Amino acid sequence: MIGSMATSKRVERDGAGHPAPAAPEKRLFTPGPITTSRTVKQAMLRDFGSRDPEFLAVVREVRERLLGLYGLSTEHGWEAIPLQGSGTYAVEAALSSIVPRAGQVLFLVNGAYGERMVKMAEAHGIPSTVLRWSEDTPVDPAAVDTALAKDRGLTHVALVHVETTSGVLNPLLAVGELVRRHGRTFFVDAMSSFGALPIEFEAGGVDVLAASANKCLEGIPGLSFVLLRRAVLEKSTKTARTLSLDLHAQWRGLEENGQFRFTPPTHVVLALRQALLEHEQEGGVAGRGRRYRENHERMRSGMERLGFRAYVPKEHSSPIIGTFLYPEHPRFDFAAFYRGLSERGLLIYPGKLTKAACFRLGNIGQIFPADVDALLAAVPEVLAEMGVELSSPRRPKG
Repeated sequence: MIGSMATSKRVERDGAGHPAPAAPEKRLFTPGPITTSRTVKQAMLRDFGSRDPEFLAVVREVRERLLGLYGLSTEHGWEAIPLQGSGTYAVEAALSSIVPRAGQVLFLVNGAYGERMVKMAEAHGIPSTVLRWSEDTPVDPAAVDTALAKDRGLTHVALVHVETTSGVLNPLLAVGELVRRHGRTFFVDAMSSFGALPIEFEAGGVDVLAASANKCLEGIPGLSFVLLRRAVLEKSTKTARTLSLDLHAQWRGLEENGQFRFTPPTHVVLALRQALLEHEQEGGVAGRGRRYRENHERMRSGMERLGFRAYVPKEHSSPIIGTFLYPEHPRFDFAAFYRGLSERGLLIYPGKLTKAACFRLGNIGQIFPADVDALLAAVPEVLAEMGVELSSPRRPKG
């Protein structure tokens, strides 16, 4: 086993070959990439050839573990297909490979990542219908029901489970039940939920799901994957609109010889294997989700006590990420705020809302309650340096 093999001690060096001083690690309060464990980083200190039998065994194990996180298996008709690239690659691979030439997708959009799927469909010439909601509002299943009943030409429905734009949690189960009742194919972008939140694959009628290594699984960027029903995959032998993102061809290659069709990110795969082992040790989906919820509740309540207002109502917010509006203070400047926290070893994330100035605080990765407390202690220090006073929690207008 890889984990039991001894490795020689390495000394990091700079570009001139001199020993490099160890830089202090910063805590990433971001939605991905995230802070990873030291053991996940150490797992990458091996070089493998892409056809090495030992590496191919790791790829097999990773595929099995990805399915097993939610009780899925190849014996029950599911497949896990890893892909080189970020989560966006997996989403585009799924859409461009699974939707037939005569297909049409109903996109359920309440943020930037739903809009990105719409752009993918446009790029590939895939006909689509789009239902949109505000970025702080979950998808409404009733509207989905009406759209599917009205237009029998809609063959697929695409939903972002946790919209990373704002952190809003969409009703996967309710939407999936409707999609199945209408006899359509259900595609889920679970980038910010896979590994930490319940996903009702069978009850929710999920047919295809895309996610990545570098969010709730706590791996590193560079590998994404698609989980899907084999029956759906087998219908896609001639539907792919690209060469490198052809899911069926990627699956066929993995099944025939265990190899990626193109150069695999070997070190990233090794890191993901270690991350999956640590995910299991933490208690699986339930254990990982429990820590993230504690982080989120601590973060949200603490920021509100400091005078910030969360953008998404509490009842619609996921525990993955929190979005906070800029204070209405003339001296508040996000660049200075970011810089002050970074100097204290804490990295946050800019906002991505189209209609509100905000920033985002991720609760995922190797972040624990003590780290949240450190951020909450640093925020008023930075605000004081900026001359910004927030004496009481801000209330929504109207």
